Amino acid sequence: MSLVRLNIKGISYSQTQSGAYALVLSEVKGTRTLPIVIGAFEAQSIAIALEKAIKPPRPLTHDLFKSFADRFHITIKKVIIHKLVDGVFYSSLICEQDNIEEIIDTRTSDAIALATRFNAPIFTYENILDKAGIYLKFKDELNVEKDKLSIENLIDEEQQSTISKESSFSKDTLKQLHDKLNEAIQNENYELAAKIRDEINKRA
Repeated sequence: MSLVRLNIKGISYSQTQSGAYALVLSEVKGTRTLPIVIGAFEAQSIAIALEKAIKPPRPLTHDLFKSFADRFHITIKKVIIHKLVDGVFYSSLICEQDNIEEIIDTRTSDAIALATRFNAPIFTYENILDKAGIYLKFKDELNVEKDKLSIENLIDEEQQSTISKESSFSKDTLKQLHDKLNEAIQNENYELAAKIRDEINKRA
């Protein structure tokens, strides 16, 4: 079976499970996307790894794994989402130490969180995309901002309203925003920190 490379397209609130998130992967050479429901902790961990500017004051579990692996010269070569059973995705880490390759079973959410830290490519099989992939069509050529909007469209109206209120910092000065950013990072509220950072970047 042929492997298909995937990129992380975004993370949104899950419409099917309360308190969960939808991790959306997209094939590199194609229009299919693969939505995967993950927990809040894993969503936060993936988001932090993607947001290079935000560093937690203490290492998260996946950061600890990365430090441990680096110390003992273990690398993750790639992640393969290899099976889908009753709506549950199964994945493997392809690891290497001293030119010896090992395959380790893992939850898909953990695999993606580690892949972002090791800059490891993510793959799945063609038959899994055929079974669980969906097509997203856009009127214009995709870019980063449109991708963000497309992911937000997966969120229901009530959640959209909540996010809109939380991300409104128009009355704050830049100093106040930086103070709030530091406070959010210290409190390990990385979702809020990302929103504040975006507002600061808008004014730069």
